[in-house]
Amino acid sequence: MENEKRTGYISWDEYFMGVSFLAAQRSKDPNTQVGACIVSSENKILSIGYNGFPQGCSDDDFPWSRGVSDDPDTSKYFYTTHSELNAILNYRGGSLEGAKIYVTLFPCNECAKAIIQAGIKKIIYADDKYDGTPSVVASKRMLKSAGVEFARYAASGRDITLHV
Repeated sequence: MENEKRTGYISWDEYFMGVSFLAAQRSKDPNTQVGACIVSSENKILSIGYNGFPQGCSDDDFPWSRGVSDDPDTSKYFYTTHSELNAILNYRGGSLEGAKIYVTLFPCNECAKAIIQAGIKKIIYADDKYDGTPSVVASKRMLKSAGVEFARYAASGRDITLHV
């Protein structure tokens, strides 16, 4: 019929997770690309982030390797900002209280702290490849204690990952 809406359109979860995967493609990290999308309760995108160096820190002047964990000359871990924190810091509209965050990788303990402090109440994540590591164990403990819900993204059968 002419007067009916189209069927087969993507869900809000598919849309926002797709935006997160697209944001991850902006990361210049040669090993891990992570994207995040913060959304209001009215399904409006509030902010987007991906893992990378802070503004003003040239991608050519800092190490991209995993390097030696205690050597700031060889390890990216001293310099990179995770996608969740970038999305929180990129937001300029006031409070994130009650928002949801879609992220391609389950948040580490440091990002969990920022999510809790920002007032974000729900996390939808695509991958939990570091499940069981001390960082994720601590993250889940804090999130549960603070009443932040988290759920694995349930794909509808459509492949939303980007293949570049």
